[in-house]
Amino acid sequence: MGVQSIGTTVLVVGGGIGGVAAALTAARNGLNVVLTEPTRWLGGVLTSQAVPPDEHLWIEQFGSTATYRHLRNEIRRYYRDHYPLTEEARTRGALNPGAAKVSDLCHEPLVTVAVIDALLAPHRAAGRLRVLMEHAPVSADVDGDTVRAVTFRDTRTDEPVTIGATWVVDATELGDLLPLAGAEYVTGAESRTSTGEPHAPAQADPLNMQPVSVCFAIDHVDGDHTIDKPAEYEHFLAARAPHWPEGQLSFTAPHPKRLTPVRHEFRPNPDGDLGSIRPDYADQRVGEMDRNLWTFRRIAARQNFVPGAYRSDITLVNWPQIDYWESPIFEVPDAELHIQRARSLSRSFLYWLQTEAPRPDGGTGWPGLRLRGDLLGSASDGLALAPYVREARRIVAEHTVVEQEISLEIRGEHGAVQHRDSVGVGIYRIDLHPSTGGDPYIDIGCSPFEIPLGCIIPVRITNLLPAAKNIGTTHITNGAYRMPLVEWNVAEVGAHLIAFCEANATTPKAVRDSEKLLEEFQKRLDSAGIERHWPRIVGY
Repeated sequence: MGVQSIGTTVLVVGGGIGGVAAALTAARNGLNVVLTEPTRWLGGVLTSQAVPPDEHLWIEQFGSTATYRHLRNEIRRYYRDHYPLTEEARTRGALNPGAAKVSDLCHEPLVTVAVIDALLAPHRAAGRLRVLMEHAPVSADVDGDTVRAVTFRDTRTDEPVTIGATWVVDATELGDLLPLAGAEYVTGAESRTSTGEPHAPAQADPLNMQPVSVCFAIDHVDGDHTIDKPAEYEHFLAARAPHWPEGQLSFTAPHPKRLTPVRHEFRPNPDGDLGSIRPDYADQRVGEMDRNLWTFRRIAARQNFVPGAYRSDITLVNWPQIDYWESPIFEVPDAELHIQRARSLSRSFLYWLQTEAPRPDGGTGWPGLRLRGDLLGSASDGLALAPYVREARRIVAEHTVVEQEISLEIRGEHGAVQHRDSVGVGIYRIDLHPSTGGDPYIDIGCSPFEIPLGCIIPVRITNLLPAAKNIGTTHITNGAYRMPLVEWNVAEVGAHLIAFCEANATTPKAVRDSEKLLEEFQKRLDSAGIERHWPRIVGY
């Protein structure tokens, strides 16, 4: 059988949260779009990676695009329409299904999958959008500074398909299209000499990256649900890292800022006033002794639902104990091995919880912990379909955001640098987990920042735009720009930029370089509900 060929105006490679935003925005602008995704679920970090959204203190009022806020509202509406909520939960404006400490909207990944499918459905029906699931990019046809086509492999049938496009969006989780297209990119940590960043290392290390985590969901019910002992359990039980106070399979972990040992609590299914549980945006990690890991990323609080609807809360395990820092999972020859070892670490931690974890009553283990892979796409090992990725390949961009532009300790009361070409906003701590290069936590206060257009424009390739964690940041600033609402914002802007360039027969670089074109484009973004500047905020 020959290679199947498809033609389109916009090819979005990767159906994560950025890919969905790019495809949706391009289709709404009347462009023909093909969206590809290597897994069985669209939504990336919020679905196949199973991570509830880390956001910010003001998310219910401002600090995101209108379409991202609509996504959040639709998730809540889905619960009100389809779930047996208590009347109190149903009428709560800022409904938080999981009543968790990390986010105002902790919820089941399946709900986001359903909402995304509904948002895309009318465009698929109209023929503007075609979605190819379980398709992974394998090569690109490049003519000088232009990407002409990308060839994919259908991972179910092994059949190839080539998609030609006028515009190509790299929304892959690891920036996979960049090396295929020969685009200039960087990985890992830049040197302090090259960026001037106070927290950058003295020497560059392309393989020094944030760890991945393979998340999983559990509840706690009667019976013994202990999994088989993982083959690498003893390895992970005995492993020690210089920055880790005990073994990784323990309730003791370093405090992200102070790096001192902190012992966490673990108490399944606590009762209490759900209204009193709110995110602590001053320190979004589990870092204090009185914090219960169970409620940190809980995605279903049984008290939010009518009695009997849930036998147990459901909590999502994305805790420091499952961060895999032994190797990156890209730019190394044995990448697949390390993806599987990251999965083994997660199952080893679950087994430790079920069998050896110290209980408050003096006993050991919670055999009633039940793996809920059915809620995460039914991966064969019961874990999330894909690893949670914190860092990817990053384009060499027209503008690279550095620590000096956003660090709270550097900028102080002046706030983050304002950009003439601002196309969005974001805020999160500069948050780097213990790295594959052996670094401990790097945790830096961050000012509410802007997203410059220059950081999404490659220095050379003319028709390729990033739409994930592959924008023009550094190893340090990626720690703040890597959140879902920023990824959505970047992708939405990229799709608007494509539509603008199509309508005006111009290029992304020309838009940024021309004051007239830039002003017209920014007015378009304003009309679309994309916030480009923060109000004056003090005391955060």
